[in-house]
Amino acid sequence: MLIAFSTGCDKAVEIDPPASKIVSEEAFAGNSSATSVMTGLYSGMVKDAGFVSGINSISMLEGMAADEIKNYLPAVLGSSLAEFYTNTYNVGSGYFWNEFYQRLYTCNVTIEGVTASKGLSEPIRQQLLGEAKFVRALIYFYAVNTYGDVPLALTSDYRINNTLSRAPKEQVYAQIVADLKDAQSMMGEAYFAGISPGSAQRARPNKLAATALLARVYLYLKDWSNAEAQATAVISNAAYQLEQDLNKAFTTTTKEAIWYMLTVDPINYATNDAQAFIPSTNPPGVTPNTPGALSESLVNSFEQGDSRREKWVGTYLANNGTTYYYPFKYQKNPSGTPEALMVLRLSEQYLIRAEARAQQDNITGPGSAQEDVDAIRAKALLTGTTATGKDAMLAAIAQERKIELFSEWGHRWFDLVRTGKVDEVMSVLTPQKGGVWDPNHKILPIPFSETQLNHNIKQNPGYSN
Repeated sequence: MLIAFSTGCDKAVEIDPPASKIVSEEAFAGNSSATSVMTGLYSGMVKDAGFVSGINSISMLEGMAADEIKNYLPAVLGSSLAEFYTNTYNVGSGYFWNEFYQRLYTCNVTIEGVTASKGLSEPIRQQLLGEAKFVRALIYFYAVNTYGDVPLALTSDYRINNTLSRAPKEQVYAQIVADLKDAQSMMGEAYFAGISPGSAQRARPNKLAATALLARVYLYLKDWSNAEAQATAVISNAAYQLEQDLNKAFTTTTKEAIWYMLTVDPINYATNDAQAFIPSTNPPGVTPNTPGALSESLVNSFEQGDSRREKWVGTYLANNGTTYYYPFKYQKNPSGTPEALMVLRLSEQYLIRAEARAQQDNITGPGSAQEDVDAIRAKALLTGTTATGKDAMLAAIAQERKIELFSEWGHRWFDLVRTGKVDEVMSVLTPQKGGVWDPNHKILPIPFSETQLNHNIKQNPGYSN
């Protein structure tokens, strides 16, 4: 069913006339078949080479764009890797655009199909609508942060989508907030497996996943009070706890998980991120057989005694005597509890609340930014922060985000952009990586095919068709 929905989407917003209309009506006729559409969406998103995980993921490519990951593949083997690493982008490359709009199309089909269906129980209807709106919000969050203004496709009608112009970021964010509020009201706190609530796995989003993403969105919007309130709603829920055993932080049983995605084909690796980041050369080669290794600046950013350095950073000794470092949050063929691709976890919520509190001048003492930062540092076996003033506390929070969230979902890159630090950092770093920093390259170019197909879509400044 998902394949039927996705065909004809190669040109992103261009959606061919829906030959799958009858199929879609059948797909949403009953609880099980309708649920399988969302299951298929998650399976498609987590596949290798997608924006969610693997070599072409947000985590890998935006990590290379920032100061996290060094590129070790020749340009001919990984042109996108080289382009992101040098912050030099090609308008002929689609990057994430095509997949964003393929997944958005499926979300819109689901919303329309579930709404129109006469054969769904009301609890399943509400859950599926909530999930589809949540995923639509998630994708638009990444779309607006990678491309700036983007077409706001809220229907499966190709006649509308083919002529959409780019909506201002403010309008896109307003839709993201609206979708997440709807998702909160539609989904409960229970996690679903198929059509049954009460699953021990957190592989489908629930109300708290929508709340966690909404907290992040408010942070990006600089709506500090709402960011704090939404993060607090997650943190205060007893179902979630900070994981003190860092080896278990990315497993399917950790209480730190808010929402994760299960690996489709975990034969050789538990997750596609493990496959992308962990060297596989045996015996060791001159360089690791992996697209990228952690940068020296990131590795050197860990404080003495930080257990995240020990648990989450792997080492690779090449036969030329060079030691390379790589993300080891996910493991290759882990023993014990299975791992899953973590999308939202509790540590981020503490850091969101810390930043929101600091921005409201709630710096130290009970219920303050300091308290939240110290909670993150404690699980890393570090002493409490010594930051006291607002600027010092915000700097401490930025440092904790850099260390806690490295190689996850492009957090570092997006943090540099949203806090206004990107020009300062990249003007020094990009030349060291072999490129020339252009402030316009905070966002990616709209694919050339899109601007040619739909003349209502204009190119971003600094890029030429």
